Amino acid sequence: MAISSGNAGYVALLLAAGLAAASGCGTASGGLHYSRGTQALEAGDTAEAISHLERAAVLVPHASEVQNHLGIAYQAAGRPDDARRAYQRALDLDCDNGAAQQNLDRLEAALFPESEPADPAAGSGS
Repeated sequence: MAISSGNAGYVALLLAAGLAAASGCGTASGGLHYSRGTQALEAGDTAEAISHLERAAVLVPHASEVQNHLGIAYQAAGRPDDARRAYQRALDLDCDNGAAQQNLDRLEAALFPESEPADPAAGSGS
């Protein structure tokens, strides 16, 4: 199952740079954690990714992309309820976050697949 993070490396770099340029040590530190968490996620180290992204989410609570990447990490770690909450937070922060919407839709489709259509011949009694 593909999970969308958009252009993750580019977005991580831009967000980290933007957050570092903003005022406040917490914001700069949040950007650093976001960047490291994204790198760990891309390397397949979900535990490290979750650690950094959870810290980034505390330090930069208004960053939708942090929540989306945290959702991806939770989903990869087999934590679908946490993933759903993170994707929803990303959308609450930015209703135009297409990657978060796509990830939430895919997660819900995997968790709650539509029931298969009934076989019309099965109930006909003939």
